[in-house]
Amino acid sequence: MASRSPKIVSRARDKANVTSVDPVWTRLRAEAEDVLAAEPALSGLVVSDIINETTLEAAVANRIASRLDHPDVPAIHIRQAFIAAAEEDPEIGRAIRADIVAVHERDPACFRYIEPVLFFKGFQALAVHRLSHHLWKRGRRDFSLYLQSRASSQLGLDIHPAARMGKGIMLDHATGIVIGETAVVEDEVSILHNVTLGGSGKETGDRHPKVRRGVLIGAGAKILGNIEVGACSRVAAGSVVLSDVPKCTTVAGVPARIVGEAGCSEPALSMDHRLTSSPMNFLGDGI
Repeated sequence: MASRSPKIVSRARDKANVTSVDPVWTRLRAEAEDVLAAEPALSGLVVSDIINETTLEAAVANRIASRLDHPDVPAIHIRQAFIAAAEEDPEIGRAIRADIVAVHERDPACFRYIEPVLFFKGFQALAVHRLSHHLWKRGRRDFSLYLQSRASSQLGLDIHPAARMGKGIMLDHATGIVIGETAVVEDEVSILHNVTLGGSGKETGDRHPKVRRGVLIGAGAKILGNIEVGACSRVAAGSVVLSDVPKCTTVAGVPARIVGEAGCSEPALSMDHRLTSSPMNFLGDGI
C-alpha cells in the first residue's frame, strides 16, 4: 500500500491534536465542511473564514474583520490586531469559545456552533468588543473607539471599549443594545435586544450598572446608573431599573419593583421570561 504524503500525515496529526484540545473549533470546522457541501454559493465565505484557518481565533478574526472592512481601516489591519490580541491574552480565546457555547445552548434558533460565528451579530459584536477592550487597556484609545464606532454602524449595537464583559454571554438578536463605559457584565449573562446599561444623568466617573453572574435581562429593559443587578436575578422586558436589584429576584415595571423570586437557580441559562401568576408576587415591594 502506498504511503501517505508528509503533508497529508501532517494535516491528520494537526486534526487529531485540534480534536483533543479544542472541541469547539473541531466541531465548527466539521460544520463548515457540511455547509460547503450543501451550499456551494457560500464556498468563498466558508473557505476563507474557516476552512483555510488553523485556529478558532483566526476564524473569528476573519469574520469580524470582513464585517468591519472599510477604506479607512481595511480588514487586514483588524484581523492582525485581533490575532495579536488573542496571542497576548489567551482569555480572549476562552471567552469567545464560552460565548459560542452560550448562544448554542440558550438560543432555540441556533442549531450549530458555526451560526453565531458566521451570522449572529450579537456574538460578532462581542468579539469586536473583546478586541477593542484589549486595545483600550493598552492605551490605544483611538483604535478602540474606531472599532466601537464601526461595530455600531455595521452591527447595530454599541458597547463602549472600557466596559468589562465576562465569558459565556449571549446578546440575543442584539439590535439596539447600548452598554456604557463603566458598566460591568459578569459571566453567563443573557441580554435581549434594545437593552440599555446606561447612566442616569451627566455625572462622570463610575456611573453605569454592574450586572452580576447569571442575570437575564428582557427585551427593551433600561438599567440606569451605578447600581447592582444581583446574581441570578431577572429583569422583565420593558422595565426601567433605577436602584439595586437583590440577587435571585425578578423585577418588573416602570420604575421596576420586585415581583417575586427569580423562579430558577440560573435564569440566564433557562431563558424563561414568564412572570408567575401568584398574587403574592405583585405586592409592589420597592427596590
